[in-house]
Amino acid sequence: MLRVALRANARRSFGFLMPSKRLGLWALLVVTMVWGTTFPAMKLLSAQLDALQIIWLRFAIASLVLAPLWRGMHRPERAWGGLLGVLLFIAFWLQIEGLARTSSNRNAFVTGLNVLVVPLLAMLVLRRRYGWHLWAACAMACAGMALMFRADGPWNFGDTLTLVSTLFYALYILALEECARRTAAQPLRATRLAAVQAGVMCAAATALLLARGSGLGWLASLERLDAEHWCALLYLGLVASVVVVILQAWGQQRVDAVRSAIVYGLEPVFAALAAWVLLGERLGWSGSAGAALIVGALVLSQLPSRASRHP
Repeated sequence: MLRVALRANARRSFGFLMPSKRLGLWALLVVTMVWGTTFPAMKLLSAQLDALQIIWLRFAIASLVLAPLWRGMHRPERAWGGLLGVLLFIAFWLQIEGLARTSSNRNAFVTGLNVLVVPLLAMLVLRRRYGWHLWAACAMACAGMALMFRADGPWNFGDTLTLVSTLFYALYILALEECARRTAAQPLRATRLAAVQAGVMCAAATALLLARGSGLGWLASLERLDAEHWCALLYLGLVASVVVVILQAWGQQRVDAVRSAIVYGLEPVFAALAAWVLLGERLGWSGSAGAALIVGALVLSQLPSRASRHP
């Protein structure tokens, strides 16, 4: 017993033990950073492939990697993973369709509006109540995104598609939180949830490709992809669709939906940096000020509040 106690004290002294919520927050920050880097990758691929083809390839890769995890899967993991997969598929499909019609920066900024959509849906549908600091953080994040969006021209159809995808992604975020709440006594395994979601995404994309008559004959066009396109595709399939989906499910078991959405509000910041480095898209002073506001919103959202409550 003494040896166990000494080991525990040593771990605490060296900072190896972190609160579960903080670990979840770091996981979601990694998720958001990777998301930001996917916009230039998807933009690059959208010049050669359409939205459904990108989704199919991305999640076919993820499904192959995660296939062994179906063995020994529990029924709740299949049920929740299926629901999450449907919501995620609709959000992804609309987002990539929007990306093909607008810039990667604009697509990321409109997607980032889930920082406001999530608490609104939580209040209307789940009767949640949140403290003033979370609403102030949402306002700061939205103001920051408005500044980042300011210099990019009028609203277009691609932005509308992206906005609808944001609504479905907000539903996905809330569903993840509800999944964690209802299964708190016996938490579901994030790796299994990711495997089901990848399978649903791939199956849905296959069904729609077959329904529109294109089938899988378009796979022959992959021969035209160069090394840069293949790197982008493998990055989306392995990092953004395997590692990130697992981390997100794991992190949202520890961080509530509204705080998660505010963390995700950093996505346009990371996207702008990636677009600047990889695509040469630049932000002016307003974009930089907007990025600063979004970071400030993230910090503010983590302040404790007695006013936040669940029904």
